[in-house]
Amino acid sequence: MSRRVVCLRHGQTLWNVERRFQGHSDIPLDETGMAQAARAASLLAALRPSMIVSSDLQRAVDTASALGRITGLNVAVDKDLRERGGGEWEGLTREEISAGWPREFADWEAPGGEHVTDVAKRVSTSVRRWAAELDPDGLLVVASHGAALRLGIASLLGLPEELWSALGGLGNCSWSVLEEGRKGWRLLEHNAGTLPEPVKSDDSPEATNA
Repeated sequence: MSRRVVCLRHGQTLWNVERRFQGHSDIPLDETGMAQAARAASLLAALRPSMIVSSDLQRAVDTASALGRITGLNVAVDKDLRERGGGEWEGLTREEISAGWPREFADWEAPGGEHVTDVAKRVSTSVRRWAAELDPDGLLVVASHGAALRLGIASLLGLPEELWSALGGLGNCSWSVLEEGRKGWRLLEHNAGTLPEPVKSDDSPEATNA
């Protein structure tokens, strides 16, 4: 028996479609995103989760709540699962960012935003904290965001920072599955739940082509 964590990215928002940096901005799911959340919930319910926890941003809460309604589980909320803060870039398109901050765009470091190491630490710490409450064979579903989850997963796996980019992005309402083994966490599935499709995320300049 081993604990497992399903890292579920929220459904689509209008800002995803417009390729705007969302960060901490509290943007709701659009109609497609709500349908994606319902579909993901119907699939993930079959795994019989023990616990659901969500970022405090509405797009993640609504995604988690779709699963909560099917399973009868309450959704806990944790601000530490928020998306990477985008500072001066929040609400801007990639074209606007690249034009206004070419050097920072190349490094994907937003002025006034969060550094990737800080995001990785807070998200992985949160996941560890919630997973510690599971029974030995329990399943935790974490509803969060593209960059936050990718960085948190990399940290949980113990990957050195120079290899974090080796993990691809997560599509809207796709998920990754982690299992706790004797030597730590291991990745069982990544970006599962949909056929390969463009990833519209706050993660990196290349994310839309991932």
